[in-house]
Amino acid sequence: MALISVTRLRVRSFGYVLQFVWEALKSARQAEHSSGFLGGRLLRNPENAFWTLTAWEDEKAMNAYRSGGAHRRVMPKLLIWCDEVTVVHWNQEFSELPSWQEAHRHMLKEGKLSKVNHPSAAQVANHIPVPEPSRIERTLRPMIRSLG
Repeated sequence: MALISVTRLRVRSFGYVLQFVWEALKSARQAEHSSGFLGGRLLRNPENAFWTLTAWEDEKAMNAYRSGGAHRRVMPKLLIWCDEVTVVHWNQEFSELPSWQEAHRHMLKEGKLSKVNHPSAAQVANHIPVPEPSRIERTLRPMIRSLG
């Protein structure tokens, strides 16, 4: 059993992209070293859109990651940096990561918009583009072994 978490963010200005990428890499490293992390992927799409797909042992493990370290410190900045943010979580019977297409299906069906200070027209309309294959994709692997 695994909790799957998917996030899609669009950085609203190229001026924020380098800061965003730096913070995203620190958050990814934090995830890889977090207890209960099973694996993940990062994907960059055109127009400064970024997807994260992670698997966790349970909601408690994901919340511990989310509420600490680099991830917690960057969250308030996303209100300013991003004009589109959508998240979705679901439980599945197996720990393998779903495809980006499956993640998108869940995002369309169950995704929740997150607050941003400058929402785009797409955010207001709840339009979520399909993730596109990209040369800029990174696989995340757990660096610590779970006890569970």
